[in-house]
Amino acid sequence: MSQRITESESLHKDLELQSTNSLLRGINQEDQKVALAVEAVIPQIEAFIDACCENMKVGGRLFYIGAGTSGRLGIVDASECPPTFGVDHNTVIGIMAGGDKAIRKAVEFAEDDTSQGWKDLQEYSITEKDTLVGIAASGTTPYVLGAIETAQNHGLITGGITCNPDSPLSKLAEYPMVPVVGPEFVTGSTRMKSGTAQKLVLNMISTALMIKLGRVKGNRMVDMHLSNNKLVDRGTKMVQEQLNISYDEAAALLEKHGSVRKAVENYTA
Repeated sequence: MSQRITESESLHKDLELQSTNSLLRGINQEDQKVALAVEAVIPQIEAFIDACCENMKVGGRLFYIGAGTSGRLGIVDASECPPTFGVDHNTVIGIMAGGDKAIRKAVEFAEDDTSQGWKDLQEYSITEKDTLVGIAASGTTPYVLGAIETAQNHGLITGGITCNPDSPLSKLAEYPMVPVVGPEFVTGSTRMKSGTAQKLVLNMISTALMIKLGRVKGNRMVDMHLSNNKLVDRGTKMVQEQLNISYDEAAALLEKHGSVRKAVENYTA
């Protein structure tokens, strides 16, 4: 029997009787535990990233799969990779139970189908070069567990992000990542601390992978999509600083070449 820490009773009582200030301080008190819980599993996150990176170097993709809050977090992280790092939209892919319509509105019982997760992955012609991360705060979501088990049977590298030690997901995934954040402020509301922990781990995974795959230079997003005026201005200043030229010269280079990386690489004094 797994420890259902995510479902255990809140350490804070009579919430409806508390002042706004007390509620906020209580939530913040619990939130401060999350980063330390993630820090404790950095070795496990590191091992997963290194294994996944080897696959991605030879054209493999990274898939996230989850339900509810966990699924939405995976989709958010995946959707930020193209604009931030300039990768193709099919490099990091988020999938959730119930499909895209479930992003905004819950689809009843979608997470209870053990075979649907793998069926959803088949739409992407998944192969052994790809890597799959199951995300489930409880570690018991059938949609996620079924996909992870089938993926392993097909030779894929699998990771699992859960906040319950000894849960089915932590036992099933080849690379379990289990930040134990303790009881939620509102009992069982895993969109809170558990969701924050999952978001932090996802940030680590995608950011570290993109850096290792050469999508960051120094500490700059040199391949970011220039999709609005703010990003064009940021890119221009990056080129200006890198090449020690005027803002207008940098802007002209950026417009010509379309990315910070290309503008710098193709510059001739």
